[in-house]
Amino acid sequence: MTATTHRFEAEVEQVLRLVIESLYSNREVFLRELVSNAADALDKLRFAAVTDPSLVPEGTSLAIRLVPDREAGTLTVWDDGIGMSREELVEHLGTIAKSGTRELAQKLAEAKESGDLSLIGQFGVGFYSAYLVADRVEVVSRKAGTGEAHRWTSDAKGTFTVEAAERDTHGTSVILHLAEAHREYLDPVRLRGLVERYSDYLSWPVELRTTKKQGDDYVEAFEKINQSSALWQRPRAQIEDDKARELYRHLTSDFDEPLAWRHFRVEGTQLFSGMLFVPRHAPWTMWQPEAKHGVRLYVKRVFIMDDAAELLPSWLRFVRGVVDSEDLPLNVSRELLQDSRVVTTIKKQLVKQTLDMLEELAKERPDDYATFWAAFGPVLKEALHAEPSRAAELAPLLRFHSSETEGPTSLAEAKARMKEGQPALYYVLGESLAQAQHSPHIEALRKKGYEVLYLVDPVDPFAIGALTEYDGTPLESASDAKPGEGDEAPDEDRGAALGDLRSRFRTKLQDEVSEVRLSARLVDSPVCLVMPPGGLPPHFERLLRATQKDLPKQKRILELNPSHPVIENLRRLLAEGKAVERVDEWIALLYDQAKIAEGTALDDPAAFTRRVTALLKDATERMAGG
Repeated sequence: MTATTHRFEAEVEQVLRLVIESLYSNREVFLRELVSNAADALDKLRFAAVTDPSLVPEGTSLAIRLVPDREAGTLTVWDDGIGMSREELVEHLGTIAKSGTRELAQKLAEAKESGDLSLIGQFGVGFYSAYLVADRVEVVSRKAGTGEAHRWTSDAKGTFTVEAAERDTHGTSVILHLAEAHREYLDPVRLRGLVERYSDYLSWPVELRTTKKQGDDYVEAFEKINQSSALWQRPRAQIEDDKARELYRHLTSDFDEPLAWRHFRVEGTQLFSGMLFVPRHAPWTMWQPEAKHGVRLYVKRVFIMDDAAELLPSWLRFVRGVVDSEDLPLNVSRELLQDSRVVTTIKKQLVKQTLDMLEELAKERPDDYATFWAAFGPVLKEALHAEPSRAAELAPLLRFHSSETEGPTSLAEAKARMKEGQPALYYVLGESLAQAQHSPHIEALRKKGYEVLYLVDPVDPFAIGALTEYDGTPLESASDAKPGEGDEAPDEDRGAALGDLRSRFRTKLQDEVSEVRLSARLVDSPVCLVMPPGGLPPHFERLLRATQKDLPKQKRILELNPSHPVIENLRRLLAEGKAVERVDEWIALLYDQAKIAEGTALDDPAAFTRRVTALLKDATERMAGG
């Protein structure tokens, strides 16, 4: 077959340019990326051989080989893994499949501009790191189970060619034509050091071609230069932090270090081992419903799948790692994973190991835990809604914004700060921190010096219902507390004096509110809306209404502040029979104000604008006339 020339996707050209212009902060990582890709190819071949043993005949020795050639100026990374067909060479190396290429290029550009190189590896562009040291790259590959090989060649200047080639075995050879300035990577000592540093943990042997003198002749041989034992199978005492971090980078392609990691081995009715990692930052796909997550699954050291989401609940989808089971069958499918007692046991243990790791991180390294919470706190809080029975277990790990602290605080810290006689830990829901901080519902609580927790994550309205108390202390919403809580009940005489005004509010707002009552929670605001018992928080209601258009309208309770000058003035106007029509307008205006304070959209913004304009007109005329 004749050679064909193809153009890279436009965004791939941009990715290549970003990589070559130092997107990767350290050139030597090219070897880690290429060796890691080779290891993945061997994993995939071993997995394919489970159903087709002819792909790997018994006694076959699989490996990764490094072949430096000083005379040719090339370094070859060779493997006898799964290999690629002609179509796969074009798809995998000429495009960035399944990644949202345009968004990827944009994210990479932003990462380079901001100097945040920690995100780079997540995008699956490790192959292109070859161009950090090479002027030209050739990829010769033969798909396992076929007899045809093909050669992919590019100098990263916009095009690549694909042509027929020869290769004795299945697998892939990545041939780097090194730039003159980077011939140091032909030095066997340099290569040994890089493999020991970055790839020692791989379960596949990495072999280096060496030349040794035997008598008067020089003989070429391949020498294994890594330990090639699965890191998670080693005793914990033998796992160095550096090796654990390199395994994490291999599993995730994340150039940053994990915040925490944990090794485990469970023996009993079942036997499985593995390692779990907590990333330092959220991947750019964290909130995409179709994004894959989960740990890498092995069975008896045989790679099965990359993203076994069935082994972790969705509220731990940020966890990365590897699990190796001795009890699952080698031909395990996703359907079997969903209905397996073995998987249930593994999942239970992974949850325990993760929560223990997070608890340890929170106690021993609170600054790092704050980093974790900023990235993944809302995800962890999903557990309160998904598994309410875990509320007590999760409570020590939760963090909230607070009226008493600059950053997020724990429930334990909030409880330790409680005032004498304070009956509960109070919180208020809001769509933003600013809205929660200025909520009228917390005015009396703040006046008494009580701390209020601000719950402003979208998941909070769904999650907080599972958390009714902490360590014996009730958790109560400031917006649905009973009348009289948080301050003294309103004066009875004043309440009687406001009877006519309350009746006027009820008449005017009978289609909007279920009750009008005097408030014990308001200090600075004239009115506020309160949820009735069993009612839905307003933004929770709005979320439901977005998907359920026929959801019945929920009437809330309107509370009046009997001490506020506006309420007193309205009472006097009504009692004296003055400006009764304007009183009705101002009642409507106060109701709209209460809706705005809770973050609810107005039914008639134009009417609200007219009322505000009329008030401004009256006020400015009086001032001008005075």
